[in-house]
Amino acid sequence: MTDQHIIKPAAAEQTPAPFSNDLALESSMRAAKALNSSSIVPESFQGARNMGNVLIALELAQRLGTSPMAVMQNLHIIHGKPGFSAQFMISVVNSCGRFSPLRFRMTGEGDGRQCIAYATDLESAETVEGPAVSIAMAKAEGWLNKSGSKWRSMPELMLRYRAAAFFARLYAPDLMMGFMTTEELADIRAQNKRAAADALMKKLQGKEQEK
Repeated sequence: MTDQHIIKPAAAEQTPAPFSNDLALESSMRAAKALNSSSIVPESFQGARNMGNVLIALELAQRLGTSPMAVMQNLHIIHGKPGFSAQFMISVVNSCGRFSPLRFRMTGEGDGRQCIAYATDLESAETVEGPAVSIAMAKAEGWLNKSGSKWRSMPELMLRYRAAAFFARLYAPDLMMGFMTTEELADIRAQNKRAAADALMKKLQGKEQEK
């Protein structure tokens, strides 16, 4: 993956967090204004009303030890909730210095096709594995059947992305910082829409039976 080495933990130690003191905030504000005025950064970080978003991106970049641009390019808002792209989260895990690069074990066929993300814990030399993610799980959770689902067109990639997210949430929750991947947020939104539609249908059916 081309962006595996964008994380530089040592940089996080040298750069004060934007909100750590007045001097750091002042410096961060200058950086935020420069980024905020650029037409290269995503739209959600452009313009005066999005200055706060840029400062948050600077804070996240400092915590992860990566560049603000990397954060802004990979942080997406899905119906009001921020999430990192799965590719970026894989990069974060691969570059944090705790594990060997993530690998993916693919087994099975059809609904039994599954993926497990694994790596070597560099401190203990132990191989650690995340939970298995399968096509059967994607169907049961409603990820595969939603309109426009990438699970239909790119199941092999989606299996790896979800397995990587599970691994990161289990073994490096501090790196995830409570964020879900954009792919997970999209699937959750589809589940909520489906649940709302089912509830409405049941309500309408109940009214029909009362007549």
